[in-house]
Amino acid sequence: MLDLFFSPTPNGLKAQLCLEELGLPYRLVPVSLSRGEQFAPDFVAISPNAKIPVLVDRGCGDHAVFESGAILVYLAEKAGRLLPTDARARSEVLQWLFWQVSALGPMAGQAGYFRVYAPQPEPFAIARYTRELQRLYGVLDARLRGRRFIACDGLTIADLACYPWIVPHAAHGQDLAAFPDLARWFESIARRPATQRVYAGVEDVYARPGRPVAVA
Repeated sequence: MLDLFFSPTPNGLKAQLCLEELGLPYRLVPVSLSRGEQFAPDFVAISPNAKIPVLVDRGCGDHAVFESGAILVYLAEKAGRLLPTDARARSEVLQWLFWQVSALGPMAGQAGYFRVYAPQPEPFAIARYTRELQRLYGVLDARLRGRRFIACDGLTIADLACYPWIVPHAAHGQDLAAFPDLARWFESIARRPATQRVYAGVEDVYARPGRPVAVA
């Protein structure tokens, strides 16, 4: 059994989305970020950076994996799917996974914070992060021109990593109409059964300004 310590942020959702796509049995263990449960000693013992998600593989000696990108790689290798074994194809997938972790996620997170959660408006920060996120959307849009998926010929963990960060595009100040190939890809991932299962009933974390900040 796999335990996913989880809150429904984009990083938490991408780990759950991977589990659903792979059809692996798992259990969600909720972690309340607003109550600070990520700082509890027992949680920090498996997540040194005090962030969700964390995967604990009970069938592998309670092996804990923190960092969402590492979780996706671990699950794909465990199941033998969503990450090619061919060196060139694998490198292609990992490049886009690391792009999401180092660029798309952080910039989207900052755009969301300053546009929704900051205690007072910071026009320079809002403009800076919204503009950089727009540039990154352009990078992904160009990559998807003539492609069904971000890397290789089929769905990979690169797609699963990026999709949850595009879901809140409106709150992040982005209009998918300006990125037609990204919009086409986004709609195709949204229609997948695994995506619909994961997002059924998930609240938009940017829908209610003024809530306690919950960044992961």
